[in-house]
Amino acid sequence: MCGRYTLTSPLEALKELFGFLERPNLEPRANIAPTQEVLVVRLGEDGERHAASLRWGLLPPWAVDRRVGARLINARAEGVTRQPAFRKAFAARRCLVAADGFYEWQAQEGGKQPYRICRQDGGPFAFAGLWERWHDPAAPKEAPVESCTILTTEANALLRPIHQRMPVILPAEAHGAWLAPDSAAEDLQALLRPLEPEGWIAYPVSRRVNKVANDDLALLAPAEPMQQRSLL
Repeated sequence: MCGRYTLTSPLEALKELFGFLERPNLEPRANIAPTQEVLVVRLGEDGERHAASLRWGLLPPWAVDRRVGARLINARAEGVTRQPAFRKAFAARRCLVAADGFYEWQAQEGGKQPYRICRQDGGPFAFAGLWERWHDPAAPKEAPVESCTILTTEANALLRPIHQRMPVILPAEAHGAWLAPDSAAEDLQALLRPLEPEGWIAYPVSRRVNKVANDDLALLAPAEPMQQRSLL
């Protein structure tokens, strides 16, 4: 799964990778958590890529209240075309979720050890995401809530010793196909696979990341002693 991640990259690096038009006011975030607002990129009606701030935790149209979203922060790639919460969004509302690292927890003696996984060069990347627009049935006159979820798949060789699953990470050359409204379902499914681990690293970080209130750049520092895993 993916339950926490980071986005600390400069705006210009994000614009270069994703090609969106806006200049959102972004603060570095080292501990992004479910139900918070997150940066996504999606196609607009003009056919251009646009940055948007969405609530993390998908609210399907049939959700009775916002609490549903906290249970839908991830969507398993293997069943995304069949699950009622995700299948319509998979068909018509796909997005890129901007990140530059994510956390997974490894069970160890004495508790779970968090690891940060990121590109070796520290650059940004995209999770495969879905989004929805939800109207609160208890407040029909309020503006709709836009929310998103992150797709997950089985772990690659780098992640497997830490956790059995990982987010779907799309290489830059696949961004266009993921966003395109006319992409065939079978072509989209082919993108939902574990990323090749070369050029990525996983390293232990402080257990301070366990607490959502902690969101400072010190969380990115390797824990001591450094036990870095790398496939180069």
